[in-house]
Amino acid sequence: MSAAKKSSDPLNTNSVDNAIDKALGKANGKGRPTPTRAEAEAARRRPLVPEDRRAAAKAARAKERAQRDIEYQAMRTGDETNLPYRDRGPVKRYMRDYVDARYNVGEFFLFAAFIFLILTFLGKPFPGLALAAVGAMYLVVLIAIVDGFILWRQLKKRVKAKFGEDALLQRGLAMYAVMRAFQIRRARLPKPMVKHGQYPS
Repeated sequence: MSAAKKSSDPLNTNSVDNAIDKALGKANGKGRPTPTRAEAEAARRRPLVPEDRRAAAKAARAKERAQRDIEYQAMRTGDETNLPYRDRGPVKRYMRDYVDARYNVGEFFLFAAFIFLILTFLGKPFPGLALAAVGAMYLVVLIAIVDGFILWRQLKKRVKAKFGEDALLQRGLAMYAVMRAFQIRRARLPKPMVKHGQYPS
């Protein structure tokens, strides 16, 4: 009878629970006090999602918009610390400077395509002129592709010599350089930091 009373005594039960908690805390080596039952229950009752989802979504959108504004400003000023992830790092900076210092056929492609398009429309009464314009446009496309291939070959050697072969393991470097070469110089982002002919060392 007395044994049953002892086992049902709440004080005795709490002392046993506390002893178990202390033993587990020492075994786990947490280095911090075991949370009380009230704290554990409060943590379990805490909602996994914010109570006001609409306000949380609005705040998240505002945060993303502010981050995009910071990144856009960094692309215009050349601030390396706030550039988007795809543009960060010394390798990407070196590649951009090399492409921007070079005269690339691709950067004149849009101008050439616009001229050829006008000649094609104006040359409708003259089939020979229209055919020549189309042929010239295909020739410019071919030359731009070959120039992009040469650009990557040259840039690949320079990156390997300056940063080591491991730097070339980054994915998408060739596409990064060629796509920038095909953009109009004034429209490139991040903004060019060097003039034509000012190749990086």
